[in-house]
Amino acid sequence: MANRSENHAMLVSKIGIIGAGVSGIAAAKQLSHHNPIVFEASDSIGGVWRHCSYNSTKLQSHRRDYEFTDFPWPQRDNPRFPTHMEILDYLHSYAEHFDVLKNIRFNSKVVEIRFTGNREVTGFGSQLPGQPAWEVAVQTSQSDIIQWYGFEFVVVCVGKYGDIPKIPAFPHKKGPEVFKGKVMHTLDYCKLDQEGATELLKGKKVVVVGFKKSGLDLATECAQANQGRPEGQACTMVIRTLHWIVPHYWIWGLPFFLFFSTRSSQFIHERPNQGLLRTLLCLMLSPLRRGISKFIESYVLWKLPLEKYGLKPEHSFVEDYASCQMAIMPENFFSEVENGKIVFKKASKWWFWNGGIEFEDNTKLEADVVVLATGFDGKKKLKTILPEPFCSLLDYPTGIMPLYRGTIHPLIPNMAFVGCVESLSNLHSSEIRSMWLSGLVDDQFKLPSVESMLSQTLKEIEVMKRSTRFYKRHCISTYSINHSDEICKDLGWSCWRKKNWISEVFGPYSIEEYAKED
Repeated sequence: MANRSENHAMLVSKIGIIGAGVSGIAAAKQLSHHNPIVFEASDSIGGVWRHCSYNSTKLQSHRRDYEFTDFPWPQRDNPRFPTHMEILDYLHSYAEHFDVLKNIRFNSKVVEIRFTGNREVTGFGSQLPGQPAWEVAVQTSQSDIIQWYGFEFVVVCVGKYGDIPKIPAFPHKKGPEVFKGKVMHTLDYCKLDQEGATELLKGKKVVVVGFKKSGLDLATECAQANQGRPEGQACTMVIRTLHWIVPHYWIWGLPFFLFFSTRSSQFIHERPNQGLLRTLLCLMLSPLRRGISKFIESYVLWKLPLEKYGLKPEHSFVEDYASCQMAIMPENFFSEVENGKIVFKKASKWWFWNGGIEFEDNTKLEADVVVLATGFDGKKKLKTILPEPFCSLLDYPTGIMPLYRGTIHPLIPNMAFVGCVESLSNLHSSEIRSMWLSGLVDDQFKLPSVESMLSQTLKEIEVMKRSTRFYKRHCISTYSINHSDEICKDLGWSCWRKKNWISEVFGPYSIEEYAKED
């Protein structure tokens, strides 16, 4: 527990923001008229783009699909996907242009939060009650002294990725401690520069555990590190669950947005509060839903040798899309597979022995380096700073955080969470939710009752459960336009953002069409 220093009085302000990643700088910009204080544990903005990116990491979409509404990319029509360094440059330019940096306190880690509000005054009646509702303990990297701050409202923007790695559980005496080689998580691998990463991988027997985007990128880097080296070893990917990967955003000559990113395409997918008639229509259109998924799968299987290498997932493509797990295949990935530089091993259970990894079929795989591309524990990250009883209420009662409009937990007063609910464009989601949050704090609208908010969030979770077995990822991709519509309604904006009904129904939404209305 952090103790208040007698020599450092508590500093009081209206709004505190924890984290200066994409969500944090979006929230800071939209709430700038309240002069918020932003705490960033590291020495720079950028979040996962700064701390969880490989040397080869790129955005998985075009830059025009990953930009703020009022700050377009330079050369935004460049078809090349930007690198993580280009994204960091863009985020820095945004923060400098809107003078967000002045509010950020770098190397300032939040170590504890306490609720001090009077429930009769705080709660969901007023977001800025006129007195602190939360006390926040902050420690800087240059000092052991804890500085306490008092805030009327706190915005948590720590996200779901980075900081705390998700490590598999192993049987007794079969964990990393018995392995004579090197074990690391991708979080540690990201800290290596190009030379350090090459030195780690070249000429080594490398095992990458995981088959999502980080694992695919890492296996490709491993293969390239051993390119042209006679001593080069193949990189083995250990796969528990296969997921769909696509080569690009065109399917049999048709743009990908036609299938999921227009009002007409999302009409065939279930959404919360849709009514009896629309429920019946969704039921009747379910064959079309399955047909679209099969249509996309047929192209992917034709274009990529998934069946040849036993990489075809058992579930449908739409389940990966509905859980935000669709990945764009890294450039040259299957070229390296064809050259024997990347091989695959499917296994639901595995553990360590002194020379590598052993599987449930009693086979063993020798290894010098094992890299765990097993994701991050975002929930644990939140629970390390939130006090009880709010810590226990985080994922009550379904195991998923119930976030109204993807932002407000109905059981946690005077606090918002930005960046915890995923979509296909997390930057856009963070920005529009920050706009909504700004409207809420400024009393442009009022929240419904706690019961109504909980009911709404439970309906959303039930839709996710019916859409994909991976529902715990908390993704709104199949009803993202409806989600934006609800935010627009709360803000008093028009839900239909285009100039005519034809483009409204059949055209994809661009980010600038959600520019803030005066």
